[in-house]
Amino acid sequence: MAKLELENFKQFRELEGKSLPLGDWMQITQEMINDFAKATTDFQWIHTDVEKAKRDSPFKKTIAHGFMSVSLISKLLGDVLKVNSVKMGINYGLNKVRFPSPVIVDSFLRLNCIVQSIEEYRGNGLKITWHCTVEIKDSKKPACVAEFVSLMFE
Repeated sequence: MAKLELENFKQFRELEGKSLPLGDWMQITQEMINDFAKATTDFQWIHTDVEKAKRDSPFKKTIAHGFMSVSLISKLLGDVLKVNSVKMGINYGLNKVRFPSPVIVDSFLRLNCIVQSIEEYRGNGLKITWHCTVEIKDSKKPACVAEFVSLMFE
């Protein structure tokens, strides 16, 4: 999917209440899961022990950390939207997060996102609330549903 490219905040404000283009599918590999485990020091076997997961997991494979799904939102959002006048973006927080379905290794994820609200922030910035759904290919339930808040500055 082509990235939606806007020149400035004026154009971006027109997206309030609207959906962004769907993102491309991104495969979640065991290497990515292991790297996330290293970064967070969360080595629970369901994520990192392939052999034990084959034997003991109800999924018969490892699964990604739930927080890995939510941490990908910034990257997936950047893959579908660019505002050329933005000099800096900051993750501000999350209002609501749920993980309806596990992400089994080698699954494909993509972002489905609505620009929920846009507020002025400190003169040269915007505070944006995004309604984000991280979809799993061929799954009825998403990996993650989150109300994500970020700041952008011109």
